[in-house]
Order: sequence, then C-alpha cells, then structure tokens
Amino acid sequence: MKMRSAFTTRALALAIAALLTAACSGPILSNPAASPGAPIVKGTPRPVANDPQPVQLPRDDAPHDRLTEWWYVTGHLDEVNGTRQFGYEAVIFRAQRGDFPVTWASHVALTEKPSPGERGSFQYLERSEIGAQVDVRTLIERGPLAAAFAITGANPLDPSTLGNAPWSMFVGLDGSMQIGAEWLDLRASSGKVPALHDRDGYVGFDTAGGSYYYSRTRMPTAGSVLLNGERIAVTGSSWFDHQWGDFISVGGGGWDWFALNLSDGSDLMLSFVRAADGSYPLVYGTLVDARGATRHIAGSDIVLTAVGEWSSARTGTTWPSGWRLAIASIGLNVSIQPEVLDQELDTRASTGVIYWEGASRVVGSRNGLPIQGRAYVELTGYARAR
Repeated sequence: MKMRSAFTTRALALAIAALLTAACSGPILSNPAASPGAPIVKGTPRPVANDPQPVQLPRDDAPHDRLTEWWYVTGHLDEVNGTRQFGYEAVIFRAQRGDFPVTWASHVALTEKPSPGERGSFQYLERSEIGAQVDVRTLIERGPLAAAFAITGANPLDPSTLGNAPWSMFVGLDGSMQIGAEWLDLRASSGKVPALHDRDGYVGFDTAGGSYYYSRTRMPTAGSVLLNGERIAVTGSSWFDHQWGDFISVGGGGWDWFALNLSDGSDLMLSFVRAADGSYPLVYGTLVDARGATRHIAGSDIVLTAVGEWSSARTGTTWPSGWRLAIASIGLNVSIQPEVLDQELDTRASTGVIYWEGASRVVGSRNGLPIQGRAYVELTGYARAR
C-alpha cells in the first residue's frame, strides 16, 4: 500500500488557531513507543465502520467520512512536437479528526527528464488549508462529477497568498480527470478498468484499521505543462491512486512504493512497508495486464535490491537510488533508475514530511524477452527529524 502523511490532533489545533494548516508531527508510519519489528503500532481512535465494504465507483471517487484520504496522480508526458519528456505529480490529502474542521494539503511537482548531455530539472510546491473543498458552483457549471477540489492555500495572515489561483482536480463519473495546478493543465481519460489492490480493494491493518485502495494505472493524458515561462503541449499516461480509511499509523520505518508501466501493456504496483528495525512486515503487489485483469503478488515473490544512493545537500538525507527488481512468478527481471537524482520534496510546511517521489525508467526482461517501461517511485522514512 502507498502510505502518505497524516495530520495529528496537535497539528489540527494549530491549524484552527492560525486559520491555516500547520505542519504535522510526522509521517503516518511513526510511533516511538512501538516495539522494534512490530508490523502494527497504533490503533485508530474510533471503531471501523463495518469494514470491509465493496468498492463502488463512481461513488467511491468522492470524499469519505474517514480519518485519512488522498487522491494521488503521477504521470509521464511527451512533448507533442518535440523530444522533451516530463514526469509530474499532483496530490490532494484529506484528514478528519473528531470535531475539528477537515484539513487539506496539496503537492504538485514537475520533472523535466534529461536530454542527451543534459541533467534535467525538478520543481515542486505545496499548499494547505482547512474547511470544505468541494466547490458546488463548479459542480453545477461542469455538470455531474464524482469529486471536485479547488485548493488556494490562502492564508488570511499573509496577504501575498490571498490572490492565489486555485489548484483544481476534477474526477468525472466515468473516471476521467482534469488537473489544473501551477505548471499543469491536463486531462486524462479513465483508461483501463480500475484495479482493486490486495484482491478486493481493502488492505486490513488489524487493530490499526485499514485502507481502501484502488488505482487507474494507465490513463491516456493530454494537455500542457509550463516550464520556464513556456507552455508546452504534451500527451502521455497518468497513474491515479485513491486511498481512504480509518487509519493513522501502521509500521514504524517508512515505505517504498513503485508504479511501473511496462512496454508489454502491463502495469505493476509494489508496496514495501518497513518496521522501525528495518524489516518489512508488509510487502505485496498488483499486476494489471494489458486487458485490465489483476493478479495479486505476494511479498515472498518479490526481490528488490537497492544498487545505489543519492544524498541531499538540502536536508542531509541519503536516499536509495536505483534498484534491481525480480519477480519470478511473472518472469520479470528489470532495473529501475531515476530520471533525475534530485526529486526530493521537503513538505514539512504542509504535511511534516520529507519524501522522494520521482520519475524513473525501467529496462530488463520478462519471460526472457526484452522489456522496458516508465515508473514512479516514492520513498519515505529516510529523512530523520533535525
């Protein structure tokens, strides 16, 4: 499962007092009182609501009355009349804690993949605020939608933020998406049938609750990106993750998440959740074939080995950088390499977390035949409090 940052009660109290979201105390997978190696370290503050329930779309594209939720999009884009290539990220987090107003955060990022002889580039921004985000007027103007968000990040105490253009995300009843945020103006059709992870779309965490989790793994995408003042027409493919549930903490050491689009038409999600002692109590994957059929992959089938590292001069964090991946049950043996070494996001101002999320490339073999692909990789838990 791909885990994201959560908001503590203390952070929410600060957000209400200051009329904006304060930095939270740490990532979801954190609890200093946990015993080393314990896969489950913190329970939820209220009973689960008859979980698990069947995932139903388009109903479940919309927000839920749950503790933690996010809508997460990454993708790979190609210049329409040129050779430049890009990766992007757009995410909206939602946190709900008792009687406090709903708290939101949003991150956007754009990677320019390197051309021959070039280093490429990476940029990101973050926003946070509290209160309802679904703009009813927009819903009426655009017609029926499963979900609509517009996050300005405006802070009444900082006049420079009051004129912020909203970052918007619209999810249609057919699973299509529109994203308008800073450098991104993109439209994505639904593509393959949504993939339910861990077989039925619900990942249980024992006493820590659980998470509903599905993906649209290969969404045809078109639009434009803005780079150095230049508007560039692009086409490509996006990967959409939606997770929600009554959970706050699971594990203790961070997580690594991989989303691969392979040249044979198949897509692969892999999740590695680390305990405080560095072991992996939760590892699993989902293979989506070219027709959209899914196959659960047990953690015992997955062999992932880091083959390099990169150190950030900004945060002092050393990240794994480059991997070998072998899954014998599907005949896969590939290497995964970041397109740009520095794709680190320091989002302590909105979510309290430093993480690495970046566009990557894939090359290797499947069942003895050459294969290549594009990937997004997310790494958390490597940055220590300082």
